[in-house]
Amino acid sequence: MVDLKQQVGGSRWRKVKMALGFPSCFYAPQTREREEQEEGERRRPRQLHSSSSRRSGNISGAAASSSPSTGLPPRSSTNQTPSTNPTPSSSSVRLSKSGPLSKSGKRTCAICLTSMKAGQGQAIFTAECSHSFHFQCITSNVKHGNQICPVCRAKWTEVPFQSPNSDNLHGRPRINSLGRPRQPNDDAWMNNIIRRVPPPRADTNHHVSTHRLHTPEPAAYDDDEPVQDHDNLSSSFAERCLVANGDASIGGRRSMEIRTYPEFPAVSKLASHKDFSVLIHLKAPPMSEIGRRDSILEESRAPIDLVTVLDTSGSMAGTKLALLKQAMGFVIQHLGPTDRLSVIVFSSSARRLFPLRCMTECGKREALQAINYLVSNGGTDIAEGLRKGAKVLLDRKWKNPVCSIILLSDGQDTYTFAGLGRKKVRPDYKSLLPSVRIPVHTFGFGVDHDAAAMHSIAETSGGTFSFIEAEAMIQDAFAQCIGGLLSVVAQELLVIVNCVDPSLQIESINAGSYTSSKSVDARTGSIEVGDLYAEEERDILVTMDIPVDNRSGNELLLLLDVQCIYKDSITKETVNLEGSEPVKIQRPEVDVELQQQVSIEVDRQKNRVHAAKAMSEAQSAAENGDLSRAVSVLESCRKELCETASVRAGDRPCGALCSELREMQERMANRQVYETSGRAYVLSGLSSHSWQRATTRGDSTGGTSLVQSYQTPSMVDMVTRSQTMILGNPSASSSSSSSQRRLRPTLSFPATTVEPR
Repeated sequence: MVDLKQQVGGSRWRKVKMALGFPSCFYAPQTREREEQEEGERRRPRQLHSSSSRRSGNISGAAASSSPSTGLPPRSSTNQTPSTNPTPSSSSVRLSKSGPLSKSGKRTCAICLTSMKAGQGQAIFTAECSHSFHFQCITSNVKHGNQICPVCRAKWTEVPFQSPNSDNLHGRPRINSLGRPRQPNDDAWMNNIIRRVPPPRADTNHHVSTHRLHTPEPAAYDDDEPVQDHDNLSSSFAERCLVANGDASIGGRRSMEIRTYPEFPAVSKLASHKDFSVLIHLKAPPMSEIGRRDSILEESRAPIDLVTVLDTSGSMAGTKLALLKQAMGFVIQHLGPTDRLSVIVFSSSARRLFPLRCMTECGKREALQAINYLVSNGGTDIAEGLRKGAKVLLDRKWKNPVCSIILLSDGQDTYTFAGLGRKKVRPDYKSLLPSVRIPVHTFGFGVDHDAAAMHSIAETSGGTFSFIEAEAMIQDAFAQCIGGLLSVVAQELLVIVNCVDPSLQIESINAGSYTSSKSVDARTGSIEVGDLYAEEERDILVTMDIPVDNRSGNELLLLLDVQCIYKDSITKETVNLEGSEPVKIQRPEVDVELQQQVSIEVDRQKNRVHAAKAMSEAQSAAENGDLSRAVSVLESCRKELCETASVRAGDRPCGALCSELREMQERMANRQVYETSGRAYVLSGLSSHSWQRATTRGDSTGGTSLVQSYQTPSMVDMVTRSQTMILGNPSASSSSSSSQRRLRPTLSFPATTVEPR
C-alpha cells in the first residue's frame, strides 16, 4: 500500500483532511515515533488489525470511508510500541466500514435512527461490542454517565467524550482568527475523545443494576431505598448555624417574620366601620448562611421524596420528548444524595421505572439512563399515572421530611370513557389522591392538554398548576418548581388569630385556597398554611365590624393578636411564635384626617383578592360559552383597580395585576383562542393567586406580572441556572436575554431513542 501522506506531502496532508471533512478535534500532530509505529503496523499481518479493532472502541469519519484508492491504513491513537499482543485498551482513530444495518441494509445510528452514510460530515464511534453510532449522539449519552451500549447492553471499558475543541451541538471544528480550524498542541487531546472508564466506586447505599430498571413491578411499592439518619445531620447543622450566625435563634436560623397592618390607622368613636380589614403578613425564614455559602448543601435544607409522573404518549414524540428528557436531566442533576426520586411514565398504561432511590452518584446515573430510554407511543392514561405516583409515596417504608409529586401531560385523558354511549366521564381524581395531603404540582404542556383536569388535580392536592405554552420553557418551569421544593424551611404552619377587645368578632378570613375556620363565638380563627419555602410570603386578610364606642377616656382599640405554630423542617422542632404586640387603631372622639389614610399594603391585597374573584367568575362564564360576559367582567375589574389608592400611588404589583387582566381579556377574544391558550392561562393564574405561589404561565415564568412577586430567591436562582445551562455546565453569566434563552444549546438527549433490549 502507498500511504496517502507520502503521495501529497506533509504540508498538504492537513488540507486533504479538511477537504475530506475530518473535524479538527480528530487531528493528531505527526511525530517520528508515530511514523515508525505506522510503518510497523503496515508490516504487521492484517489479521492483527482486525483483532485489535474488535477489542477496542473506534471512531470513524463518516465523511471519508476507507477505499482502495486512498490506501490509508488504520492508525493507532496512542504512542505505543508495535506489539503482537496489543492491550484491550488501545483505542484508535480509523476509517471503519463496520456498523449496524437496518432492514434495508443501510447503516443507521441506533440512537437517532438516521443513516450513517459516508459524506455527511459526521464522525462515527464504533464501540468494542462492534455497534456504531454518530459521535455526537453517543457523547450525549456518555456525558450523563451512560457506559452501556444502547443496543446490546454490553458494558464498555472505553467511552467517547466530546472534545473541548468541538462545537457544543454538532461536533464542528471551532475556527480561529485566521478562519482555519484550531489545532491541538499535543497528543493529550486524544484523552478527550476516548476515555478509559474508571472502576466503579464502592457505594454502600446502592448498587447500579440495569436489570432493576425493567423488573416486574411489585404489588406494594415498599421497596424504597432507606433514607439517611436525619437526626444526626440536623443536630450537626444546628450547631454549625449557631456558630455561623452568632445567635441562638430557633434551630440555628432566624424565625418566621410576622407583620400586621390595619386598613386605617384611626376610626372615630362616633362612627362604625363595616368590614374593616386587617392584613397579616408572614415571611418564612431564609436559607442559612451555610447553605448559601455552599450552594445546595444537603445539611442546609430538608431532603425530599420526589415522584415525577411523565406523559410519554404518542403526542410527545420528537422535540417534546427530547425537551422533557433534558428537563428531567436538570432535575436529577440538582437533587442531592439525601433526596430520593422515583419516576412513573404513562401512555396507554402506566409503569414505574424505578422505586424511590437516593440520588447518589450511582443513583443519578441509573435515573439518567432510565430517562434516556423513554419512547413515546400510545394514549394518555393520566388517572393511572397519578394513581401509581401516589402509591409510591403511600407504600414507602422510609420517609424524607418533604414529599411531592410532579405531573406533566400534553394531552387529554383518553381513558375516561364509560357506558354504552361512550360518553366521556371525567375521572374522580380526588379519589386517586391520598387522604394525607401530598401536593401534586401539575404542568400542562402545549396547547392540547386538559387544563381543567390538571388544575383540578393541583387544587385538590394543594399543589400548583403551570401552563407551559412554549415547548422550550419546560426546563425553566421544572427549575422554578424544584427551586421551591428544595428550600422548604417551615412545615405544618398554623396561623391563629384572636380578637382582643370583647366587642369584636371576626366576620371573614380570606386566605385563598388555604383552609380557614372560625370558632362558634367568632372570636378566634385559624388558617392551615402548610409548607413554606425559604423567604416565601403569605398574606391573609381578616375582616371585622368596628362598632360605635361610647366608652370614655379610651382612645386605643386593640383588634387582634396573631400566633404562628410550625415545625422547623431540619431540626423538627415545633416553633411557637406570637406577634410582638396586638393590632391596634386610634378611636378619637371627632373625625380626623387619619381616617382617610388607607394602608397601601392592605389595599394591594384587597385588589389581589378582588382580581382573583373576577378571574374565577370570568372563567366560569367562558366555560358556559359566554365569552363576551367573561371579557366584560375582567374589564370592569381592571377599571375598578385603576381607581384604587395603591394603583394611583404607582404600586407596581397592582399595575402588573391590571396588565395580567388585560392579557386574559385578549386570550378570551374568541372561542378558538380561549380553547388553545386562554383557559390554561386563566387557570394557572387562579392557581398562583389562590396559593400565593409562583407558577409558569404562557411562554414565560412570570415576566413583569404579579407572578414574579411570588417567586422566592431559591426559585429565581434555580431558574437562572436553567437559563444559563449549556450542555450541563452553568454559564459564567448569571443572566440571559429571552432570545438567548430560546437559542441556548441545552439538548442533553436525542429526540428519538430505541427501546432497551
